Amino acid sequence: MPDHTAALPTTDEVRARARAALRDVTIPDGDDRQARTPITGGDLFGLRASTAADVDQAIAAAGEAFRTWRTTPAPVRGELVRTLGDLLRQHKSGLADLITVEVGKIRSEALGEIQEMIDVCDFAAGLSRQLYGRSIASERPGHRLTETWHPLGVVGVISAFNFPAAVWSWNTAIALVCGDSVVWKPSELTPLISLAVSHLLEVAIAKTGAPQGVHRLLLGDRAIGEQLVDDPRVALVSATGSTRMGREIGPRVAARFGRTLLELGGNNAAVVAPSADFDLAIPGIVFAAAGTAGQRCTTLRRLIVHRDIADDLTARLVSAYGNLPIGDPFDEATLVGPLITDQAAGKMTAALEQAQAEGGKVLAGGNRLGGAYVEPAIVRCTGQTPVVREETFAPILYVLTYDSFEEAIALHNDVPQGLSSSIFTRDQQEAERFLAADGSDCGIANVNIGTSGAEIGGAFGGEKETGGGRESGSDAWRAYMRRATNTVNYSSRLTLAQNVSFL
Repeated sequence: MPDHTAALPTTDEVRARARAALRDVTIPDGDDRQARTPITGGDLFGLRASTAADVDQAIAAAGEAFRTWRTTPAPVRGELVRTLGDLLRQHKSGLADLITVEVGKIRSEALGEIQEMIDVCDFAAGLSRQLYGRSIASERPGHRLTETWHPLGVVGVISAFNFPAAVWSWNTAIALVCGDSVVWKPSELTPLISLAVSHLLEVAIAKTGAPQGVHRLLLGDRAIGEQLVDDPRVALVSATGSTRMGREIGPRVAARFGRTLLELGGNNAAVVAPSADFDLAIPGIVFAAAGTAGQRCTTLRRLIVHRDIADDLTARLVSAYGNLPIGDPFDEATLVGPLITDQAAGKMTAALEQAQAEGGKVLAGGNRLGGAYVEPAIVRCTGQTPVVREETFAPILYVLTYDSFEEAIALHNDVPQGLSSSIFTRDQQEAERFLAADGSDCGIANVNIGTSGAEIGGAFGGEKETGGGRESGSDAWRAYMRRATNTVNYSSRLTLAQNVSFL
């Protein structure tokens, strides 16, 4: 496996890239927080964190802005998001640099994340003219029954490090066209890209004359997020992170009768059938399992292979893993950058040790290369042992075998998480059964592609411990609005429903 870690840039070189991308952005100077890079493990800038008073002021400002924004015509709200999309196009390269600096994503994936933001803005701008209600047949003569949708209020967005800008845009672009205001608490690990995209939204707000408080950014630790979660002025909390985090957030918001949109853990699997086309399956598996250094919610973590082809497929995957260049994510030749922290690399090592203790055999990778750099690993397993049922946020691919299609589905669904799934097959019946009600139990089910790389036009989210929320496309916009059922009596009589007679 090619190792380019000896040719890494220095922390000063990475800092210079970040400064160039942030040249128009005001950085809140301080020593409360350090912006850092996993490329070298070095600190880049000191930052001032938000305070409890800042949180209170941000929510108050967002609430005040909402009162104006909710009555602004939706197509006018869409113009704000369209303007943001144009600014993202203009600054695409610099924003991608910041994602690589802070997350360690390779260049193509960082550019892809910014493109995803642009696509979401395009989608949301069009959506601003399509926030449809419906007409419903009334049982009463001379009555009109309709369903309408209205802005919800202040939306609190808590995002994770792995897609530090895209997930914000999924929520913010949709919430803004729906008439909501947004208060954003990004990951502590990605303050720079958060400052940069917030700055561009502020520019768009100024250009379009939108209310100044319609978006607020808060930098800080868990306490900032908890304050956002517990504040009754926040109508919806959209949170992306671990299942553990979701278990804490859900009950706290529910206790105050607020709404949640939770995007939590994934333990995604691909079934590889005997008829699978290896020319599709192998690149699809490798990208889904090793892309983003295994740090996507939709990363492929379990491979469920028919016993007749398991040895052949595994040998080809081991060969492919042996040619994955690991190192500087700014180097165009690199395919795997660092994990987010040294601690994440340590958790991967611990998971591999547990897998071996449970009877698994490491067939490829697994070595630490220094700092947060690791070799993506393939582990042949004897069964779905405890470590396989957990989500380790690192590039470990567990290989399991099956004999019957029913066994494959049972293995696939026998984990607590339910985000993304796929099957590689040329058998139409198998493909359709995988997508049927008794097939994959995930929110995303694919045929002949991997588990990662969802398009923004579809609703993104999963079931079970993944949280059940939906973001981005389709009708996910409804989570950011409130529904009203309206009855209009245009007759000259009062007719009660269900033929009730009262007077």
